[in-house]
Parts: sequence; structure tokens; C-alpha cells
Amino acid sequence: MDYIYELPIKVRDYEVDAEGIVNNANYLHYLEHTRHEFCEQAGLSFREMHAQGYDPVVSRIEVKYLNPLGLGDSMASKLWLSRRGPVFVFHQDIFKPDGQPVIRAVVEIASFENGRLSRGERLAEAFGKYLKDS
Repeated sequence: MDYIYELPIKVRDYEVDAEGIVNNANYLHYLEHTRHEFCEQAGLSFREMHAQGYDPVVSRIEVKYLNPLGLGDSMASKLWLSRRGPVFVFHQDIFKPDGQPVIRAVVEIASFENGRLSRGERLAEAFGKYLKDS
């Protein structure tokens, strides 16, 4: 897979349950954190986008859990980006350091401009050089 962004993350103690494995909801946090960091490195913070009148909003997430992470584990959270009409699709995968897949996720993003659903042209401009065919 030709990922366009990778973020190293380490599991923190408050992210695990009594069995010592990462609670499934925390993976959504890892995915969101990765998207936010990607946007910032691409030159767009969510604060700046909102100030300019457009907001990317999660409309759907599909996650396949493959292998658990535990306390102190490290991971590589990776993504690539495509577009389907007005929907921006973040293809996000998390891997253990040995390359073992942890989760595979598809996150669909809708675009709002000045509070109204849009075709996402402003986001397409901002993310144009990162978009790949799906």
C-alpha cells in the first residue's frame, strides 16, 4: 500500500482495560489523532479550516479489528486518501512494529461549508496533491 502519512503512537496505561489490552474505542482516537496530525502536516489545522468556513466531518467509520495491542506497545498508524464524489475517504491501517496488522479502517468524511453540506471543492483543493484513486 502506498501510504501518504505515518504516525508512531505508543499505548498509554489509561487506554487499556483490566485484561491489559487496548479498549476498542481507543482505536478510534488513534485514527482521529492520525487524521488531525496529517492535516496539520499538510498545512491545514481543523481550527484554520473552521475559521475559513469549512469543516470536514466524519460521516461513517468501518473498522476491522485484527490483532490487539497492550500496555506499552508501539504502533505505526498509516493512511492514504481518496475521494468518491463529495466524500473523502481515509484508508487507515495500524501496524505493530513487526508489521503485523492491528486494525484496518475506512473513514468517510463529509464536507460542510458555512454550516451546509457541500461537494467538498475546498477540501479537494487543500488535499488535491494527496488524493489517490481508490
